[in-house]
Amino acid sequence: MSAVADSTARTMSEGHGTVVMEARNIAKSYGSIHALKGVNFEIRRGQVTTLFGENGAGKSTLMKILSGVVQPTSGEIVLDGQPVSFASSSHARDSGVSIIHQELSLALNMNVRDNIFMGREIMGPTGVNYAEEERQTRLLMEELEEDIDPLTPVEALRLGQQQIVEIARALSVNSRILIMDEPTSALSASEVEVLFKVIRDLTARGVSIVYISHHLEEALQITHHAVVLRDGTMTAYAPRADIDLEWIVRNMVGENFDLGAPPTGYAFGPVALSIENLSVPDASGAGYSVVDTLSLDVRAGEVVCIYGLMGAGRTELLECVAGRLQPSSGRVMLHGQDVSSLSIAQRIDNGLVLVPEDRQRDGLVQTMTVGSNLSLASIGAFTRGIFTSRRSEAGLVTDAIAKVHIKTAGGAAPIGSLSGGNQQKVVIGKMLATNPEVMLLDEPSRGIDIGAKSEVFKLLAERARQGLAVIYSTSEVGECLSIAHRIVVMRRGRISAEFGSDVTKESIMAASGEKAGGHGSDGHAPETRTH
Repeated sequence: MSAVADSTARTMSEGHGTVVMEARNIAKSYGSIHALKGVNFEIRRGQVTTLFGENGAGKSTLMKILSGVVQPTSGEIVLDGQPVSFASSSHARDSGVSIIHQELSLALNMNVRDNIFMGREIMGPTGVNYAEEERQTRLLMEELEEDIDPLTPVEALRLGQQQIVEIARALSVNSRILIMDEPTSALSASEVEVLFKVIRDLTARGVSIVYISHHLEEALQITHHAVVLRDGTMTAYAPRADIDLEWIVRNMVGENFDLGAPPTGYAFGPVALSIENLSVPDASGAGYSVVDTLSLDVRAGEVVCIYGLMGAGRTELLECVAGRLQPSSGRVMLHGQDVSSLSIAQRIDNGLVLVPEDRQRDGLVQTMTVGSNLSLASIGAFTRGIFTSRRSEAGLVTDAIAKVHIKTAGGAAPIGSLSGGNQQKVVIGKMLATNPEVMLLDEPSRGIDIGAKSEVFKLLAERARQGLAVIYSTSEVGECLSIAHRIVVMRRGRISAEFGSDVTKESIMAASGEKAGGHGSDGHAPETRTH
């Protein structure tokens, strides 16, 4: 990027397309689990190599090896024609290889500036040169077209802005090879456009990009080559001219999955959830409502999708209904009973649960096992006084793993050993294990591949047939047209339209204020105030 590029970067465009880094017969085992099985992978100068694969296919493991985060069990890495062994991510970074991890690795209690320069502070004659760090941070934010003050605590930023900070930190290193693992999973459409401009600028100057994404159509916009991993093995490779969506899906999962259809063959039950004139104030105290006198009824067995751009108020609505945010007015009714004054735990006990958007921060306990995370919300069901029935807990965990199709070595496996998609399944399985009557899901497909998305949506459709009221939010218009009986479009905290399952994408986008190109109806970028 011009703000941080030096003269070396300007000459890197020489030799575009030549192999700059190789993985040769890379294997990685975790006990009896073989995450990678002799993978060969090439990275070319000035080009974007996109890596596709289901959750658990080995994508993140391969990238962690290439960036020095973990060591391979066997095989070698070749950089500029010479074998190299990275002892750490710092060693890899010093060699010009940086990674933007799928799960954010920011220090939430520190500000944006200090996160970007953490571990490589700019030193002056009297210590850290904070003024220069702040100046460079402002330039990075300007080039990423994000209005974030360098001194803002990261914990005060919404998830998409935290992702921007993670990207800025990687860009500030001036890497020759930049690995992006799901960099757009929390970004709005306008933020994705800016990131793609940055990627094109970097490749024009010779920087090599490895791009991992479950947003298939999005990834095809920038890729030069595509590689598919399946069960730890590379199954396909082709240049951009030879690939399309069908090619990717076929090589990823063996068949062209769709996301299902609205469940049929039964009648909806009575109103399970009633939201009455709900308003939620802006967290910053700016004086406006992010949810503005909104009312919505959802019946037992009904699947409702809430669609909207960043800033529409989707997350705030769901979090208020679940008890995480306090409304300024209105109430939440569960089967005719007012639950507005109940705590989160009490609402769960009454059958109202939320699968949060940020699984790392809000959905999982990283120090616990897969089984402990799955059983956490249901602990009261097998605890009497100070005693816990391990047999009952084990049964619940085994059942949840099977029903949600979690790829894991078992309930005793560390939660960190799972791929991002399988961690998301753990969060969903944890809430389903409470036998809820109303389930709220905020962006349930974030970080999940197309096969896992299909499994999750089919699981929700089946639970709806059994009487579960399902409300899920999404910022991907294609996901509206899957299992939803009804699509509710939000704009600026209010419902702007409601549709049945026969609506077109264009109608949904128009109601949200979005055009097909990802911009608002007035020609401006969509709002990005909050998620």
